[in-house]
Amino acid sequence: MTRFEWDPEKAKRNLSKHGVRFSLVLEFQFETCKEWLDDRDDYGEERIRAIGLIGTGLYVLIYAMRKDSIRVISLRRATRKEANEYVSS
Repeated sequence: MTRFEWDPEKAKRNLSKHGVRFSLVLEFQFETCKEWLDDRDDYGEERIRAIGLIGTGLYVLIYAMRKDSIRVISLRRATRKEANEYVSS
């Protein structure tokens, strides 16, 4: 089973900003998501941008792989542009 981790303070900020709890990542459908390297900036670690389903909603998950877990950095609903990117790829 995949382990997830996140910073509790970052999770609070994400909930306030995007209205999405990090715990929803447990329902993220990695099997059908689309993933890209998030190279918009030098983060000091490799980050992945994934667009995928949670239930019937489309979400964007930014995460980093750790030795034995996935570190959640951001989780939010996908924009229309991102939804189109998901469908067309």
